[in-house]
Amino acid sequence: MSEPTTSPSQYIREHIRTVPDWPAPGVQFRDITPLLSTPRVFRVLIDQFVHRYFDVRPSAIAGLDARGFIIGSVLAYELGIGFVPIRKKGKLPYATVAETYELEYGAATVEMHTDAVRAGDRVVLIDDLIATGGTMMAGKKLLERLGACVIEGAAIVDLPELGGSARLRAAGLALFTLVAFDGH
Repeated sequence: MSEPTTSPSQYIREHIRTVPDWPAPGVQFRDITPLLSTPRVFRVLIDQFVHRYFDVRPSAIAGLDARGFIIGSVLAYELGIGFVPIRKKGKLPYATVAETYELEYGAATVEMHTDAVRAGDRVVLIDDLIATGGTMMAGKKLLERLGACVIEGAAIVDLPELGGSARLRAAGLALFTLVAFDGH
């Protein structure tokens, strides 16, 4: 295991596995599984988000299905605040609000419980990766529909060439990411 002799972002980047041609030819899939399975790297990863949000004092962390749940729930625990899951359609058992968004081929829908946040709550929205930005934009819309203020979107990885981070910023969402990768 390498020691973090460089910046924490570089240390994290070194532990993200690139899987070529998955799930389709030409795609360079950025796999965060090694970040999660190596305790020291996982701690460095979580600490980056804790340090970012410790003084900001959000009311809650909202995590996007599914890898946003992993980072988001641990971050919420470390900050001593609540966690809000934003799930794929049909997975939540109580009354929900839904947002449908476009994918490259088709559409998807995410949902959140109607009582997950209150008007005026300050929420950080988190996922593992920003590609086209569709999922994070849908999560932002859900939170705002219930009156929450999304103070920032956060992710481990940004794929800027896919335009998602630019699209989210253009929609007024401040973003914090730890690493960026060129290409898909």
